[in-house]
Amino acid sequence: MSTHRYHQHFTVSWDQLHRDVRELCHRLIERDFDGIVAITRGGLIPAALIARELNVRLIDTVCIKSYDHMDQGGLQVLKGIDHDGEGWLLVDDLVDTGKTARKVREMLPKAHFVTVYAKPEGKPLVDQYLTEVAQDCWIQFPWDMGVAYVEPLADQVKR
Repeated sequence: MSTHRYHQHFTVSWDQLHRDVRELCHRLIERDFDGIVAITRGGLIPAALIARELNVRLIDTVCIKSYDHMDQGGLQVLKGIDHDGEGWLLVDDLVDTGKTARKVREMLPKAHFVTVYAKPEGKPLVDQYLTEVAQDCWIQFPWDMGVAYVEPLADQVKR
């Protein structure tokens, strides 16, 4: 994480993620999807939760590796899809700069693309998102965090 780029932090708990995904699903419930395509890895957990809420059994993945060697920023498609996305729901956790989103849009132009969170630079690339966050905000997802012991305040003050 380059510290000069992020000035705010937004920590998403498992509970918050679940509530946010469920709220997003309320907006998708009227639609009928053939299946879900998760963008790995961030889209895997939201896609699983959406699949449960919308009762979708067919789930596929698009696997993309982004690398930022010397700030050149490249993308490598590790696994694609053999259709144009017609009738499919494309899911990711977040659209940030739009670099990954743009690549996946090219691959699946007819998919309905949703993310749970969206930043201003990337949001024009998705069809729907739930929560907008600032471009300079670092989102800490629950799968990147562990539970740690925190010393009681009284014990900290005694020192």
